[in-house]
Amino acid sequence: MQLPLLTLIALCVLLISSAVRVLREYERGVIFRLGRLIASKGPGIIFLIPIVDKMVKVSLRTVVMDVPPQDIITKDNVSVKVNAVVYFRVLDPSRAVVEVEDYLYATSQLAQTTLRSILGQAELDDLLSSREKINTELQTILDTHTDPWGIKVSQVEIKHVDLPQEMQRAMAKQAEAERERRAKVINAEGEYQASTRLFEAGEILNKQPVTIQLRFLQTLREVATENNSTIIFPVPIDLFKPFIKLLENKTNEG
Repeated sequence: MQLPLLTLIALCVLLISSAVRVLREYERGVIFRLGRLIASKGPGIIFLIPIVDKMVKVSLRTVVMDVPPQDIITKDNVSVKVNAVVYFRVLDPSRAVVEVEDYLYATSQLAQTTLRSILGQAELDDLLSSREKINTELQTILDTHTDPWGIKVSQVEIKHVDLPQEMQRAMAKQAEAERERRAKVINAEGEYQASTRLFEAGEILNKQPVTIQLRFLQTLREVATENNSTIIFPVPIDLFKPFIKLLENKTNEG
């Protein structure tokens, strides 16, 4: 008598445990009754009819999916490897279970094919410099295709672009040439500004000849201060013209 009673108690415990489910705050249960969709329930305690009801648990948390590196040939015929990361979450648990067999696998495959398709239409320079625009385009396309599955793709980010060694060396040479070009432009701009200032100074000195003599005397003073050696410096005759005129005037007056 005790064995059948214990068996009956065990069966009752199993039935009760299969009839009661507890779902966390971020979980929902999609209930099927005799194969037909009833509703999605949760969170909290969910009561099921044993044997009749089946529940599929779905998480509503954001999924961070790493897209494996994809071999891509860009629009300008450059072969690169690109990987990305996709952020998405389930908004409608019922559609995520009913409309697609495995929404995680389906989203991963869709992300890979979309990544190859979109990046194959872009040039290498755009891929390296306009990532924000490409990320937005990828997110829009993925979100449009996953919407019937009850999935919202919130963000897509290109993580890394692996370039061939030859292309890396070519880009390094291009960057070096660009830096040299900028340096030459800056140097030429400096020379132009200096020559402009010298031209303006020459115009001023030409209008006031006395300033040339004063500048000459100042230069002599600076050279004499810095060096103790004897320096032979040519003196222009114009420097003595005022004194010669003064002597001629005195001679005429005498």
